[in-house]
Amino acid sequence: MSKIIWIDLGTTNSAFAHMVSDKSEIIANAEGHRTTPSIVYIKGDELIVGELAKRKAILEPKNVVYEAKRFIGSKWSEVKKEAQKMPYEMKEGKDGGVLIVVDGKEYKPEQISAFVLQKIKADAEKFLGTPVHHAVITVPAYFNDSQRNATKAAGEIAGLKVERIINEPTAAALAYGVDKSKDKKVAVFDLWWGTFDVTILDIGSEGTFQVLSTSGDTHLGWADVDQVLIDWLIAGFKTKEGVDLADNPMALQRLKDEAEKAKKQLSQAESVDITIPFIAQDSYGQPKNLQETLSRAKFEQMVGSILEKTKKPVQSALKDAKLNPGDIEEVILVGWSTRIPMVQKIVWDLFGKDPKATVNPDEAVASGASIQWGIIQGDVQDILLLDVTPLSLGVEVEGHMVDVVIPRNTTIPAKKTKTYTTAVDNQPAVSIHVLQGERPMAADNKKLGEFNLDGIPPLRRGEAQIEVTFDIDANGILNVSAQEKTTGKEQKVTIQWATGLSDEEIEKAQAEAAEFAEEDAKKKELIELKNKADSMGYQITKFLDEAKEQEEKNPEAKLADEDKEKLEGLAKEAIDMKDKEDVTKDELEKVTKEIEEALNGMYQKYGGQWNSNAATDNPESDVIEADEVIDAE
Repeated sequence: MSKIIWIDLGTTNSAFAHMVSDKSEIIANAEGHRTTPSIVYIKGDELIVGELAKRKAILEPKNVVYEAKRFIGSKWSEVKKEAQKMPYEMKEGKDGGVLIVVDGKEYKPEQISAFVLQKIKADAEKFLGTPVHHAVITVPAYFNDSQRNATKAAGEIAGLKVERIINEPTAAALAYGVDKSKDKKVAVFDLWWGTFDVTILDIGSEGTFQVLSTSGDTHLGWADVDQVLIDWLIAGFKTKEGVDLADNPMALQRLKDEAEKAKKQLSQAESVDITIPFIAQDSYGQPKNLQETLSRAKFEQMVGSILEKTKKPVQSALKDAKLNPGDIEEVILVGWSTRIPMVQKIVWDLFGKDPKATVNPDEAVASGASIQWGIIQGDVQDILLLDVTPLSLGVEVEGHMVDVVIPRNTTIPAKKTKTYTTAVDNQPAVSIHVLQGERPMAADNKKLGEFNLDGIPPLRRGEAQIEVTFDIDANGILNVSAQEKTTGKEQKVTIQWATGLSDEEIEKAQAEAAEFAEEDAKKKELIELKNKADSMGYQITKFLDEAKEQEEKNPEAKLADEDKEKLEGLAKEAIDMKDKEDVTKDELEKVTKEIEEALNGMYQKYGGQWNSNAATDNPESDVIEADEVIDAE
């Protein structure tokens, strides 16, 4: 089996780790950083991921996709309001899902996430020096079945076998290495850019980590805070300058960057000056600058209502765990929120204690995921982990009501069977509608899928015995089966998320991803050939200079005019090709081969007449092979 890596696929940044003996180690990316921006740039056949993609956002905002995790596994109707605020184009797919449109092509959010995972895979292989085909990927605890399946599909598109989907807060608790010398109740407050989770754990002195409850909001995070700041800057600029920046994608990207910086600076300072020069022009074409001063007090007033939304999930999780705030002995903060004074105050208001923040919050989840996999594999012996499913799972029954089969916060893996019957006499089939959520009416919950069980014998209403079994695995992914007991007729189904990718679509997405990789390889090969042509041109210049020196020493060693003209012509051709944008591989290979042959022939022809050690001792010493050419840019 190839190496396995553990990936925290974040909304804004991602991190990845591996196990060294029984210790977790974060892997640096190809740029040497311990986190990678979850940002993708697409233009034509060019695909860039990470920091370089982020730099493209201001000049080409419609070609840069970020925060795809906010939309993964979701229906368009669920995220339409958020999608409209993105600078890149988004629309509803034929299946009711989300489509991201970049450079005229349509992508599912899981395809964009797959491009991020591809870079992580490649960087990990470079770091480890071995192929990587297996991964464990973390998700917010409150991710539903659709979002978990979509995340798994993203891994498959990237060429990774996803061995396990793991909840982020649980992984983070493991990374903090919470003291196991005594029994304690711990809360993990996990606030990232796009999601919020709170998880309550019971940690035993014997090494058990049991999740008691989890709650949260998959559309609540620091991106919402950033948007409030952006809207405030837009309104202020419109009032002062009479120019609306809301429909200017380039200006919006600059506003986003400055809002993010201001928010971070206010964690340390009482106020911050926001200055963006030449952000727009007025109706006369005159450039306009944006200048605002934002105090921490004003900032907290503006975003207070957003951060207040974290309180309800906390209260819900405590209620489900049958605990009071005073029962919580330790609060762990995960995500960038550890640095925000207002978040720390909210934690104090909720629990009456300061949060713990002793681990790098950007790396905690990836580190903990590797420890969690070590537990699963048996490499980490002294910890037993028991996780839960975050949302209730059930079926639609008569009256369009929901009957819960597996309640939320049930320890997973879990399997439960309930018996149902027919609603009318001689009913030949039943339709099983699988739902996820906490509302009593079917229409108010998320429909995960449906299937039919037919072949039911003619029986009076209520006589048929139909056993429906829900089997939720350790990834939190659901399988459902139904069996009519008198006939033994059975139907099984792995729930496919309504807005996800079929197996055929995954294969197509994998092929598209491979096309980008193939184009990258072609570009690299062309650059190497161009560099080789440039080196060859230099070698000709060096040869001609050497010939001139020898001629001065020995007039009889003069280079023949036809040889000189031949070399000068080849040098010009090589230089012209290096600067030619549409030059082909064949053209470059042809000219470099001609130069190699010409130079070798010249050294053989004239080398014996010269006193140059380089020429006489090693007549082929100046011939450069392609794999020696290094692009220093």
